[in-house]
Amino acid sequence: MNNNLLHTEIQEFINNNLNSNTSELLLKGIPFKSVDSKLIIEQIEAKNRCQKKLPTWFNAKNIYFPNKLNIEQTSSERTANYKSQLVSGKSIIDLTGGFGVDVLYFSKQIKNVTHCEINAELSKIVTHNFDILNTTNINCLNENGIDALQRIDQPFDWIYIDPSRRDDSKQKVFLLADCEPNIKTHQEVLLQYAKNVMIKTSPLLDISATLADLKHVKEIHVVAVNNEVKELLWILERNFEADVIGKTVNLQKHTSQHFEFYFNHESNVTANYSQPLTYLYEPNAAILKSGSFNAISKLLNVDKLHKHSHLYTSETLLDFPGRRFKIDNVLPFHKKTFSKTKITKANITTRNFPLSVNEIRKKLKVKDGGTTYLFFTTNLNNDKIILICSKI
Repeated sequence: MNNNLLHTEIQEFINNNLNSNTSELLLKGIPFKSVDSKLIIEQIEAKNRCQKKLPTWFNAKNIYFPNKLNIEQTSSERTANYKSQLVSGKSIIDLTGGFGVDVLYFSKQIKNVTHCEINAELSKIVTHNFDILNTTNINCLNENGIDALQRIDQPFDWIYIDPSRRDDSKQKVFLLADCEPNIKTHQEVLLQYAKNVMIKTSPLLDISATLADLKHVKEIHVVAVNNEVKELLWILERNFEADVIGKTVNLQKHTSQHFEFYFNHESNVTANYSQPLTYLYEPNAAILKSGSFNAISKLLNVDKLHKHSHLYTSETLLDFPGRRFKIDNVLPFHKKTFSKTKITKANITTRNFPLSVNEIRKKLKVKDGGTTYLFFTTNLNNDKIILICSKI
């Protein structure tokens, strides 16, 4: 950590050049001899990535930023805030602290917080930044989290761990066994030191396969931001053996969409099916990832169009964790039939349909945009249909 980066004139240069072309800045030459120009460029690029993702850090003065990879791997403030609402008690230890975003939000809920980071440079950066952000209840350790847990040798109310999803060659991995530390081999140790363990994993992870790898899973949270799944959270509780609860959330700008179900019920219930009725519902990305396709039909009293279509319908308008539409017309998928609608511009979605969106646009000569929404899907009779809709 080069403290010269925090000098007033260098900080002003960084802030004044956040929108500059960094390659051109290097070519022109950066007028500071006390700091390597590449470090200043690294600060500019890293801070740029924080503007929307980490506004607390972006807006604070004299924050020291790590490289872009650390910023890429860290939680956003929105997801960190969500996680902080899941924990309680007096103590929590983050075994893979990273840039410390999750820890900062845990510190708003829990009195004693421990941040473990094996990278000495990053640990110094985080310690500095926590001082800048006026936190007083976070203890930073430059130590392997598992080793620290066993050295401290005391119980915590919660353990949080976000295993590194990069291998020795810095390539992305996402299977639990490929991440570091390996949760499969350490889960019993974690539950020895805390009754509650929260594990953050890649959204690409297969939920059913991972359930077979983990023990004592109490809850699985599928967390999406603006309809993009960002992370899976696995809540383990010591000796827990009951049904696993699935919780999906889609964090939006002004509201959040929540849905809750039991994983074992999904395979034990049958969805209701019908032809398209008055309203159409498209589940958000978190629900699609959770696989709760039958449960949502039963619990929300909506009918499914087809086993594999994952679109729902009802006669009366209902609250639904996803997009809602009024069905204006239902057509068989025929070019001549569609041409009579005179629709030349629309938003197109496919579900359980043999053609891609681009293929449909080319075939039917429909441009992107407008206020008309077209869903190309398959109904319960296996007919290919077009749903012409208006968004609610």
